[in-house]
Amino acid sequence: MHLSPAHHAQPRTPGDEQFAVAAELLALLGDRTRLSLLHALTAGEADVTTLTEACGAARPAVSQHLARLRLAGLVSTRKEGRRVVYALRDGHLRRLVDEALKVADHRLADRAAATEPSGSPQQGAEPLQ
Repeated sequence: MHLSPAHHAQPRTPGDEQFAVAAELLALLGDRTRLSLLHALTAGEADVTTLTEACGAARPAVSQHLARLRLAGLVSTRKEGRRVVYALRDGHLRRLVDEALKVADHRLADRAAATEPSGSPQQGAEPLQ
């Protein structure tokens, strides 16, 4: 087994360019339909028809969102006869989508815990924005 050298033990500080690219990526994920499409692709490759059914959006909208994701380099395509099949480009994106949804789960749980059955916030609970 190969262990990383000690100089990799501390994460490096991101530069301006890395922050800019990360912000662009997160902006793409900020759209509910695109996030839903990416989540559907975490299960594996899919065509437009399958993805349309999975996210519940209109087919033209799904095609436009997939085009944006492809142009951004987040999904890849391949032809299978007349069908175009989409896939996530890498596992980092899969983990990012999964983590975003886990954060959402925690936020929803916190929101539910902060509200009493009567609908009023519990004492000391901060409202979520």
